[in-house]
Amino acid sequence: MSLLSSIINNPTGLKPHQPLIILQSSSAQTCYPILRNLISNFRSTTQTLLFCFLQSPSNLTNVDEAPNIIAFDFTGRIPGYDDPWRSPQDEILACINSVPTGSLNVIIDSVDTLTSDLGSTPKAYKFIRTLLGLVATHPSILVLHLQPSLLLELLNQTSLSPTLIHLVAHPPAIITHIASAYLTHPPPAGSAEKFWSVFIPFSERTHESERLVYGTDGNGTSAGAWVSKRAREFVVEILIRGGSKRGVERTVEGWKGDVPCELQALESLKSIWTRRKPEEARPDPTQNVSFNLNLTPSQEKSRAKVPLPYAHEGCNPVTAAGAILYDPDSADDIDDDDPDEDLDI
Repeated sequence: MSLLSSIINNPTGLKPHQPLIILQSSSAQTCYPILRNLISNFRSTTQTLLFCFLQSPSNLTNVDEAPNIIAFDFTGRIPGYDDPWRSPQDEILACINSVPTGSLNVIIDSVDTLTSDLGSTPKAYKFIRTLLGLVATHPSILVLHLQPSLLLELLNQTSLSPTLIHLVAHPPAIITHIASAYLTHPPPAGSAEKFWSVFIPFSERTHESERLVYGTDGNGTSAGAWVSKRAREFVVEILIRGGSKRGVERTVEGWKGDVPCELQALESLKSIWTRRKPEEARPDPTQNVSFNLNLTPSQEKSRAKVPLPYAHEGCNPVTAAGAILYDPDSADDIDDDDPDEDLDI
């Protein structure tokens, strides 16, 4: 079972317990399919509170078929349009405090919208810190969905939670672009160290992902790459802090349709796994000509007997006493008795 499958299928069964799960979308790729699957896999014996600020509850789960899920729809509450305006902060805290002691799952479908409703990032961070403290009193999970922002950077700090599961959705075009432009393939096809050194800074530049998705060669949607009439696929970056392994564990896997899968199973990435065909033998210019360009055995023997001017190049030459050899020209005035006669001295 892949790492992503183990998180989705049994989020409360990880050891050590991971109370905070962050799902990150972007303008280039949505993470909502993972959120829907995560909600559907929560145990029926565990109370789940779903607070919806962007999506209607029906878009995330079928509440009628899940009696353990209580959904709260805040999508109709807009500051400045509701009179009087009621902040959702007190209502959310009251709902959590009213749940009996036991396992509890708290889900916020759009922390970005919640931050906008509360009025500032510090207020949102303080509120989430309070939520995490309440959830920690239960053997429970707090699931937050948001996009890249200052708040996301604060939520990733160890001061909030020493343990963390962070799932980031990416368009498959990032992997294919890095493989072609940087000649860097994800493991196991390439070095993990080299891949992450290129992938992390590239994926953090949101405009690069948007260019790949919404450019002339992109699919033009944040829902993922089409693989069939009803199925889309995308790439999931997984970061686990404080898990079974020391430090931070980071890997990348795939998502096809409604289920996780290995990265190699994504149809849109088949091109990067296909090995290049060996180059065909170059044509022989001596073939298919009207005359013979080859030598006979006797010609080869004769050719071998020809002395080459560079045959002894690099060998130490035989040294002898130095001498100057000069052949006088017809116009030279040679006089051994007085060599300076022409100077009129």
